[in-house]
Amino acid sequence: MSGAFGKSSDKKLIERIANADKAAVQALFARYHVRIYRFIIRMVGSEAVAKTLANEVFLDVWRQSGRFESRSAVSTWLMALAHAKAVTWLRNKRQTPLAGETTILIADQGALTPKADKGLKADRGLKADRGSDISHAIDRLSPEHKSVIDLAYYHELSVREVAKVLEIPANLVKTRMFQARKTLAEELREAGIERSWP
Repeated sequence: MSGAFGKSSDKKLIERIANADKAAVQALFARYHVRIYRFIIRMVGSEAVAKTLANEVFLDVWRQSGRFESRSAVSTWLMALAHAKAVTWLRNKRQTPLAGETTILIADQGALTPKADKGLKADRGLKADRGSDISHAIDRLSPEHKSVIDLAYYHELSVREVAKVLEIPANLVKTRMFQARKTLAEELREAGIERSWP
């Protein structure tokens, strides 16, 4: 289904969705579902919850596409919807803890990509350990700091785009990014890992 829309712009897909085009929503889903899911799972820590919330994002797109005003990129709007869903879920979870909830920590898969050369097994192990340490350090950040780091580094959004997604001023994004990077640097230094980002 998404093949017919492969070259359509995101905004064109939203226009089609606003006209009840189910194929267009399937194309947008195929284009962004993994990205939305990864963002949500880093926030909530539960695979099942992330799947549910990611699906709810696209249900909201179906319902709200007619109100999309093109003030930001479609991807930024989708991330804002995902962030709002995750924050609401986290807020509700704090009020009503779920019994038996299991969390799944996902390391940055980019840091764990296997190398073809079998002679580099030790290097792979070091990278896996380092990726795991970084992932765990990020997981220990506050939800506010984790969101900023995730959007800026994993999703490569600008400060302005992060501000739109989180609905906060750009200066606050910069402050949170500074604080998060400082906290991460301290934790990673304690784990024997040098800071590896700018």
